[in-house]
Amino acid sequence: MNEPETIREILENSRTIAVIGLSDKPGRASLGVSQFMQRQGYRIVPVNPLARSVLGERAFSSLDEAHRELGAKIDLVNVFRASEHVPGIVKDVIRLNIPRLWLQEDVYHEEAAAWAEAAGVKVVMDRCILKDRMAAGWRPVD
Repeated sequence: MNEPETIREILENSRTIAVIGLSDKPGRASLGVSQFMQRQGYRIVPVNPLARSVLGERAFSSLDEAHRELGAKIDLVNVFRASEHVPGIVKDVIRLNIPRLWLQEDVYHEEAAAWAEAAGVKVVMDRCILKDRMAAGWRPVD
């Protein structure tokens, strides 16, 4: 977890990112980070039961609903929810066979992250995907 090669693999091989807790409210980190990632070529899939659409994409009420609609096209789940929600999210990621999980800064749950890794999910925890993507350089996405 959080190894440089894991971070690199996630950033290079994820194209469609389901963002749990993506808000449409200006000033929210989830919106700013996701908007920047979208501008770099990543498809952002909002998962928020209180939103209808965010960043021009239909919002889904749950990861299950997004997965039903998109299937195996979700490459990564990026989490902007409180740490107490992580175990349930991890169980969904494992059950839905989503290969990658990113827990944003200040979002962590050691036990749940260990479950994910044991199930073969690549995990990054308590890091900002935008900061790591910027540190890796904003090369064009294929």
